[in-house]
Amino acid sequence: MISRLQGTVLALDTDRVEIETKGGVVYEVEVPLTVLQRLPALGGTVELRTHQVVTDTSVALYGFIDGRERTLFQRLLTASGVGTKVALAMMSTYTAERLARALVEKDTAALQQVSGIGRKKAEKIVLELSDKVADLATVTLTTVGAASGAQEAVQALVALGYSFADADHAVRGALEAGASSTSEELIRRALSGQVGA
Repeated sequence: MISRLQGTVLALDTDRVEIETKGGVVYEVEVPLTVLQRLPALGGTVELRTHQVVTDTSVALYGFIDGRERTLFQRLLTASGVGTKVALAMMSTYTAERLARALVEKDTAALQQVSGIGRKKAEKIVLELSDKVADLATVTLTTVGAASGAQEAVQALVALGYSFADADHAVRGALEAGASSTSEELIRRALSGQVGA
């Protein structure tokens, strides 16, 4: 089981990063938006906490900046109907603390902002997870401050009528293009790139 990766960022994509270790091995790691926007530029060094998922057809690594994010991801996967794609979408929409808080407070409206989660699924998820994530619901200023710009931008685009998937893709594209992480700049860049095009 690979639990941590430390190395140099070789490539950044909309939902994954390639990291080369000191030994010369390159790992592809899938990350949520809230992690992607906090990664260093190409050539920078990073350490990710990882969660490895092995299926009959693939082996995938999911990466997070801190242990609390990884723990939340692992607990999300214990809910019926929540696979890795839905868990990543949830963690792309909200910081780990905000998402845990939504689960603890049984805020199904917040969960329905996530692509792939309707009312019934949101109710089922909070029923299964509200007690399991209470220890992760405390707010830390550093993670909230770092991730809020991209999240606000995605939520603003969704409020304008774009699907979460299109809004998420556009904001990731704006981040990759070097836009600042303020929500206003990300929204402007995303809209100028014609969201969902």
